[in-house]
Amino acid sequence: MFKPYLILILIVSLFSCQNNHEKSIEKNSLSIAFERSNGDSTSTYFEVIDFYKNIANKNAKVSISEHYETDSGQPLHLVKFSSNPSAETPLKILINNGIHPGEPDGIDASMLLFKALTNGEIKTEVPVEVYSIPIYNIGGALQRNSTSRVNQNGPAEYGFRGNAKNYDLNRDFIKSDSKNSKAFFEIFHIVKPHVFVDTHVSNGADYQYTLTHLFTQHNKIGQPLGQFLNKEFRPEIENNLKKKNLEITPYVNVFNRPPNNGFTQFNDSPRYSTGYTSLYNTLGLMIETHMLKPYKTRVNGTLEMLKSIVNISQNHAEKIKSLKQQQAEKFQNASTYAFNYAVDSSKTSSLKFLGYEADTIISQVTDLPRLKYNREKPITTNIKHYNYFKAKDSIKIPEAYIIPQQYTEIIDLLKWNNINIERFVTDTLIKVERYTIADYHTRKSAYEGHYLHFNTSISTEVVEVEMTPGDVFVSTKQPGIRYLIETLEPAAVDSFFNWNFFDAILQQKEGFSPYVFEDLAIKILEENPTLKKEFEQMKKTDKSFKNNWYAQLDWLHKHSPYYEDAHLKYPIYRLME
Repeated sequence: MFKPYLILILIVSLFSCQNNHEKSIEKNSLSIAFERSNGDSTSTYFEVIDFYKNIANKNAKVSISEHYETDSGQPLHLVKFSSNPSAETPLKILINNGIHPGEPDGIDASMLLFKALTNGEIKTEVPVEVYSIPIYNIGGALQRNSTSRVNQNGPAEYGFRGNAKNYDLNRDFIKSDSKNSKAFFEIFHIVKPHVFVDTHVSNGADYQYTLTHLFTQHNKIGQPLGQFLNKEFRPEIENNLKKKNLEITPYVNVFNRPPNNGFTQFNDSPRYSTGYTSLYNTLGLMIETHMLKPYKTRVNGTLEMLKSIVNISQNHAEKIKSLKQQQAEKFQNASTYAFNYAVDSSKTSSLKFLGYEADTIISQVTDLPRLKYNREKPITTNIKHYNYFKAKDSIKIPEAYIIPQQYTEIIDLLKWNNINIERFVTDTLIKVERYTIADYHTRKSAYEGHYLHFNTSISTEVVEVEMTPGDVFVSTKQPGIRYLIETLEPAAVDSFFNWNFFDAILQQKEGFSPYVFEDLAIKILEENPTLKKEFEQMKKTDKSFKNNWYAQLDWLHKHSPYYEDAHLKYPIYRLME
């Protein structure tokens, strides 16, 4: 006998199965490899992007956008969570992941963070926007392997440190050899974050901590923002993590020796991500998990630290926003600028450090002494942390820098970095300060595609130069003043000069034939008694000069009108008034 109610039961059952299947698909679309593998695996690049697209489709507070491109051919993605999309002045936190894709802890932790933000696990008490660059080094992420991080304890596979052009992107924020860096500039100046976080895994010593931190150097970022960073922001994050039973210490900046005797804070100059972001008065830090701890432990630790950063940043939202603005105004109104910071050994902080006993034993491989940590013997010691720095150099800030139009690479980078420029529209004779490169040293081996200069010194003279239509005038009265000074002052550690942008001026283009110049040298000396007196004095006081005929002729040539004006003359000028 036909029973209609059986049809109804069958229909209900089918709909129920379909709904359960859809819920299963929805749940799985937001699960990540880390969760599915019980902490043993990390997601691929395409899985990561799919995750964020799925979570954006399911939650109106999340969006994902594409920016410029990277050396891999893929665009750089930016994911945004907004607690209150209509808020006009939210606190902004930007998290950068996978700058070294072999260190994927933050890639997974940030996906878990966005889950926590969207499911209400993290309460947003004030208007806040949390941004994530899912994987910055896409080219490196696509080079998955299980061997390049030889000292690292998981995951099963991971990316490679070098990008598609084999650059270490955490050395590229000034020289900008990669498209990745330009995509980052675009994102950074759109977001204008108050807090910046870069996620990493450390190399180096062995110790008990899973988590270490590398905050941008508090003296270098300037006051009062640096005071807040050092005395309030960092200690509150540390204490919050301790309440979660997560001990943390500053990044252990030692190699091939035990850290138990103390160490210095890492000096994040502008080539590094946090050094770059500090030029725009952004609170910056790197999370550095310890390579020898299990991957699951490292990711969970990174996640908890990200949660702490979000929560504590919210607690200080108005103060952080206010201090950032104050710091920007302070630099724009300053008359002098200090730079090239180094450790101030007269000041230290005391750390209670959780390490391991270490000894020197004979290697079974080399038969020579080697360092050996004993994890069976944890120790707690009070050590010195050298976390105070002072500037070695300072300048009087010019009203403007003037850049001849032929230096297109420099001008383009200024534009990428949100620097306002103006063009001369008529021929203009102008009195400026001009530098001569007095001395410099150069690395003997390649470093990130360059033979980097260092210990650069300059001499200064006032000259009149004629600028032509199209040449560039760059006022220092703008938010990017620190970027301008750190890149355009040749003595600054990460200046464009030190990164080889001006090496053409270091080569003399015209010389002299000694047998011809000899007769002219006689005439030069006869017509310049003061020069002749200086020349004779040089021969009296410098034996090597006296015995080197070519050095004498070269000296005379360089002190004559026949010596080319461009040699060693830095071509970016300083307008002082």
